[in-house]
Amino acid sequence: MGEKDISEKLLADYEDVFADIVNVLLFHGEKRVIPSSLQSTKNRSHYKADDSKLHEQERDILKAWTDGHIQIALIGLENQTTPDTKMPVRIFGYEGANYRSQLNNQTIIPVISLVLYFGTETRWHKLRNLKALLNIPEGLEDYINDCHVHVFEIAWLPDEQINQFESDFGIVARYFSELRKNKNYVPDDTRTIQHVDEILKLLAVMSGDHRYEKILAPAESKKEVTTMYSVAQRLEEQGLKKGIKRGRAQERIELLVSLCKAGHISIDIAAAEMHVSKEKFQKYLDGEIPEP
Repeated sequence: MGEKDISEKLLADYEDVFADIVNVLLFHGEKRVIPSSLQSTKNRSHYKADDSKLHEQERDILKAWTDGHIQIALIGLENQTTPDTKMPVRIFGYEGANYRSQLNNQTIIPVISLVLYFGTETRWHKLRNLKALLNIPEGLEDYINDCHVHVFEIAWLPDEQINQFESDFGIVARYFSELRKNKNYVPDDTRTIQHVDEILKLLAVMSGDHRYEKILAPAESKKEVTTMYSVAQRLEEQGLKKGIKRGRAQERIELLVSLCKAGHISIDIAAAEMHVSKEKFQKYLDGEIPEP
């Protein structure tokens, strides 16, 4: 499993976050699912393809919703950063495998799949049901089973729905909602984050802004990060440090260019001092200022 896949799953795998997501998206904020009623379950299944080989498929997150020892439903979450044309096929395969695993059970429980779409550039514009993807011969329409995809566009959720979230997912939803409206959005949320590391990893993966991954690096973790506002402050500090470092490098370039033009040092020595090639330092002499 890749690091990106793991980062996408870490936050929602917490029972408090998972329950919150289900309660807000399916039950309009009513607390029907409580964290203690959720159990992580097997999210991998196998199938035999046309090549007669056994293949493995894995859902992002799958939990059993229970009432005591009685299972009520299986609920799966799938995270998407881009719309997927084949999502109906994927969901059909996941749910089919989950139903197949219950063949020996006395009672078959329903399987529910939710797709959390974190895109901010475009809305989900791909088809949301299986039959829409198929070229069905005339007369067979009524005999083809369909599968619908339930997509929740996180960045487009209305404010009143985002305000219903009580877990860290509300912070995530607010971030993507504001980022969609303003690409230069600076996080200002002052709510306390419960799962800091998981939120930052999720934001890095879903937004493509890898600065979030560096905030909790050992060298940068001395100052406590507890809110998105403090995250923004840390990002500002990082930018300032980077700017100071770049400024000092620029001063060195200007000094070496002056010495070289005055004939006090050769271009070879100047390039060696900057740890760049002779060709790159020549650009400095020509008035071009590439990144140090």
